Amino acid sequence: MTDTSTPIRVLLVDDHAMLRAGFRTILDTQPDITVVGEAATGAEAIAQATALRPDVITMDVQMPDMDGIEATRRIVADPEISAAIAIITTFDRDDYLYQALDAGASGFLLKNAGPEDLLAAVRALAAGDGMLAPEVTRRVLARFATASAPTSGVEPAQASAPAAAPTVELAEPLTEREAEVLALLADARSNAEIASALFIGEATVKTHVSRILQKLGARDRVQAVVLAHRMGLA
Repeated sequence: MTDTSTPIRVLLVDDHAMLRAGFRTILDTQPDITVVGEAATGAEAIAQATALRPDVITMDVQMPDMDGIEATRRIVADPEISAAIAIITTFDRDDYLYQALDAGASGFLLKNAGPEDLLAAVRALAAGDGMLAPEVTRRVLARFATASAPTSGVEPAQASAPAAAPTVELAEPLTEREAEVLALLADARSNAEIASALFIGEATVKTHVSRILQKLGARDRVQAVVLAHRMGLA
C-alpha cells in the first residue's frame, strides 16, 4: 500500500507552461504525490526550492537566465535543501547526462517517457533510490570505463564525461558483501534482483545499500554508482 499520510512534495521546473500543466495533471491525480510549486527559469527554481523545500524537483535543462544543470548544482550545494532532482529533457544527449550527474542530479528522464515513468521516477527519488534507466546506466558506466582513453579527434560533446576523480580512501572499508551489492547496483539491478542474485532478503539488501551510501557519502544509488566508479570500487 502507498503511504499517503505524507505526500511527496514536487516542484516542477520547465520554461514551457503547457508541459508543467501536463506534469501537474499526472502527478496531482496520485494520492501520495502533491505538486507544491512551479518555476520557469533556473533562478526561479532555486528560489522556489529554498522557499518550498520540496522532496523532488523535476528539472528542465534549457531555460532562460540559468540552465537546469547550473540550477541543480546550486540547489544540491545548499545544505538546507534536501530535494532529489530528476533532469527531464527532450535531448537524449550524453553530455547533458554526465553534466547532470556531476551537478548532483539523482535521475534522468526524457520528456517523451510515459506518465508511468514520470510517476516511477518521482517515487524512486523520494525513496532515496535515484532513477536511471538500465540503458542509461550502461552508457554512464561505459563512459567511465573509457574516461582515461585519449580524446584526440573526439567531438567535445562526446568527450564530456565527468573526469575521473583521485582515489578516495574510505573512513571505513566496504565489507565483501557490500562490495558485491555495490557491483550489482552498478549493473542497474533492483533490490529484488540483488536479493535473488545473492540469495538474501530484500530487507537485508536495503540495509547493505544504506551502509554503502553512508560509507561513500552518497545521497542515493545513482550517486553511489558514480562515486564507486570514480574511486575504482566498481
